Amino acid sequence: MVVSPGRVPVAHPDRVAIVSASVGAGHDGAAAELQRRLTAEGIAVDRYDLLDLLPARLGRTARDAYHLMLARAPWLYQRIYSSTERVGGGGRGARALLRSAENRVLKALHPQTGAVVSTYPGASRVLGNLRLDGRLRIPVLTYLTDFSVHPLWVADGVDIHLAAHAVPAAQARAAGAKDVRVRGPVADPRFRPCDTRQRILARMTFGLPATAPLALLVAGSWGVGPVRQVARELRDCGAVVPVVVCGRNKTLAAQLRADGIEHVHGWVEDMPALMHAADVLVQNAGGLTTLESFSAGLPVVSYGCIPGHGLTNADALDEAGAAVWVRDRAQLKDVLNNLVNGPLGLRQRAAGLALFADSPDAGPAAEIARVLRSGQPPVAPPPAARRRLRARRLAATTAVACAVWACAVATGVATSYQGPTLMHALSQHLDLDLVSSHTGHGPEGHHS
Repeated sequence: MVVSPGRVPVAHPDRVAIVSASVGAGHDGAAAELQRRLTAEGIAVDRYDLLDLLPARLGRTARDAYHLMLARAPWLYQRIYSSTERVGGGGRGARALLRSAENRVLKALHPQTGAVVSTYPGASRVLGNLRLDGRLRIPVLTYLTDFSVHPLWVADGVDIHLAAHAVPAAQARAAGAKDVRVRGPVADPRFRPCDTRQRILARMTFGLPATAPLALLVAGSWGVGPVRQVARELRDCGAVVPVVVCGRNKTLAAQLRADGIEHVHGWVEDMPALMHAADVLVQNAGGLTTLESFSAGLPVVSYGCIPGHGLTNADALDEAGAAVWVRDRAQLKDVLNNLVNGPLGLRQRAAGLALFADSPDAGPAAEIARVLRSGQPPVAPPPAARRRLRARRLAATTAVACAVWACAVATGVATSYQGPTLMHALSQHLDLDLVSSHTGHGPEGHHS
C-alpha cells in the first residue's frame, strides 16, 4: 500500500522511515545501525535510498560523477563545497533535482509511518520541504553523520537535528537549526576494545606482523585521496608499518603493491578484527569509520585529508579533542610514536571511548523512539512563516544538488574542458557562483 502524492501518512507509534543515500558507505552505515537499534526496540523500519527516488536514474549518474570528481578533480569539489558553504545553495538545476524527488519520497512512505529520519543532507532538504508545504505532518529528524556540519545539512522544516558531539551541535545551531540534541554517535557493537588474545588472533588472521606497531590507513569505500603518498610517508617515517584498506578501488591496491607497500587490502568484511590488529588509525574523511575506531578504542590521526568535508571534519575532530590533525609531514613520526606508546595515545583512546560512554537509552536511536512514541506530533509552521521560509529555501534547497548535480554535469564537460575553462563551463551549466579564490572535503565508508 502506498501513499499518493500529497497524501499525509497516518502517524503510527511503531514505524519509522530512514532515508539515506549510497554515496560512499558512511550514510548507509549510520542508517543501518539506527535501523538495528530501532528494530531491537520493536519498531518497524523502512529504509530508502534517495538516489533511487530521483527520476531517470539521475541519482546514480550524479553519484558516479561525484566519485569521478573526487578522484580526478578534487579542486573542483573543494570550490563547490566552499561556495555552497558560504551561500548555502545552488542554481536552478540543483533545486529542480531535489524537487523532483519530493512526490516520489512521499509516495514511497508507508501509510503508517510515524516519523522520518534522514542520514543524508539531500534527504533532509526533500523532507524539510515536504514539512514546510504541509504535505508531511509527522516528525522529521536529521541524524548528522559528520563531525562538521555544512549548512546544507540544516534544512528548514526539519524538526530535530541529532548530533554526536557538542562541536557539530554548535555548528548546526550556527547554521540555523532550532532544536539540536546531542545524543552521541552510533557504531556497530562489534567495534569494541579487544584484549591481548583477540589482538594476536586478528594479526594472525590478516597475516600481519606479530609485534610491529601498525597504522591502519583508510580512505573511504572508494579509496580516494592521496593514499599512495600517505602510505609511503607512513612507511618511510619509521614509526609504524602501514596497513592500507583500499575499499573497492582495485587500481589503488595494485599501485600500492607496486610501490612496495606490503600489507594492502581491498574491501574488508571484518573491519572490527582489522581494527583490533592495529595500534592507530590514519583517516582522510572523518566519517563513520572514524567513529567506529573510537568505539574500538583505537586512536585516530587525520592526515592527507581529502578536500571539503575531509578538511572540515579533521578540524572539528581536532577541536573536540577526539582525533589529532597532523598538518605537517615533519610532525608525523613524533605524533605516531606518542599515539602508539605515549600518553597522547592513552588520552585519545579515552576521549574516543567517552563518546560512547552513555547508555543506549541516551543514544540517537532511543531519542528517535521517544519522538515517535511521544504522541505529540510537531506543529507545522503557519502559512506566513512558510512563506518567509520558502524564500530562504530557494537559496538553500540542495544537498546533493550543488555537489551531486554539479558532478553530473562535470562528467559531461570534463571530457572537453580543462582547468579554469572547466570551472567556467560548469558555472554556466549550473548557475552557480563558484568563487575561484578557494580550494580545498568526500565519501566515507568502512571498508574505507
